[in-house]
Amino acid sequence: MLFSILEGMFKAAISSTFLCTHHRLFIFKPNSTTPSFLRRALSPMSTVAVKQVGTHNGSFHCDEALGCFMIRLTQKFSDAHIVRTRDPQVLETLDAVLDVGGVYDPSKHRYDHHQKGFEEIFGHGFNTKLSSAGLVYKHFGKEIIAKELEVDEDHPDVDRLFLAVYRNFMEAIDAVDNGINQYDTDQPPRYVNNTHLSSRVGKLNLDWTAPDQSSEKENEAFERAMSLTGKEFLDNVRHLARSWLPARSIVLNCLEARLDLDPSGELMVLDKFCPWKLHLFELEEENKINPPIKYVLYQDERSKSWRVQAVAVAPDRFESRKALPAQWCGLRDDQLSNKSGIPGCVFVHMSGFIGGNQTYEGALAMAKAALKL
Repeated sequence: MLFSILEGMFKAAISSTFLCTHHRLFIFKPNSTTPSFLRRALSPMSTVAVKQVGTHNGSFHCDEALGCFMIRLTQKFSDAHIVRTRDPQVLETLDAVLDVGGVYDPSKHRYDHHQKGFEEIFGHGFNTKLSSAGLVYKHFGKEIIAKELEVDEDHPDVDRLFLAVYRNFMEAIDAVDNGINQYDTDQPPRYVNNTHLSSRVGKLNLDWTAPDQSSEKENEAFERAMSLTGKEFLDNVRHLARSWLPARSIVLNCLEARLDLDPSGELMVLDKFCPWKLHLFELEEENKINPPIKYVLYQDERSKSWRVQAVAVAPDRFESRKALPAQWCGLRDDQLSNKSGIPGCVFVHMSGFIGGNQTYEGALAMAKAALKL
């Protein structure tokens, strides 16, 4: 009974503070159809001492939607209410503020990036200016990942995933929000890409033709944006934890065995196919591998034939360190076998980045011959 009375007094105080000034207290109320991981991050008020996290009202972007989702995964701000306003007097009373207010001060949980002079970056070799989502991830990412992995924050896997999630997911959100081009060029793009996460979040804003432009509808749209960005964030973390991270030890063992395969040290065979590309680049750098690997061999799980793949010059580039020989490119089967002098050839891609052979011995012969051509 006492709790109910106190809760009623708290809600009344909140209402007089925010509602009468037209700054709506935005409380998420998941229902039975909401996925369990979203109910955890978007759960309703359960205690009187609930935290309040502020962000701006009006049109929203990917960074503050994701930032609000992530910060509610932390112990300190678990199940926090989201207050959408630009009123500085209201923002001053809140426990954390994202993407508004003109202040970056992690000691006070202020995470805006729009103010003059802001140049905060993630570090660890990344130089992209952070958005509000990047700021939340920089300060709380390890806690979120450790909680997801059910390990302590000082576990080495937390550090590896912390960097991998930023590289594979977070940095693009920071860059798009800050208007940073992916490439240094004055040339117009060859095609339009409106399928990335930031673009899809933008489409969740109320359409100008919508008859109901109320704050309630706007906040419902923001809730959908939080759900969308949060699901993709957690999907990315879980994919990297479940699939990418275990592959590291496989790639390391195969890299260490490279000289047993060929004295050049430029060939590597995967004894089990796994996500290998980023691990290879990191392990080459960590272990100062020189010369670097040119070709990676692995078995195709479905056809049981073997592949020879040229290693790219960088993880995000299409160009190969050493493409398969130009005279093989575009050829198949007997024509390719006759041209190369290697039996069992299946194909070589037109660009020379990958080829195939029916047997391991044939794929190895292709890789060794390609090194010399």
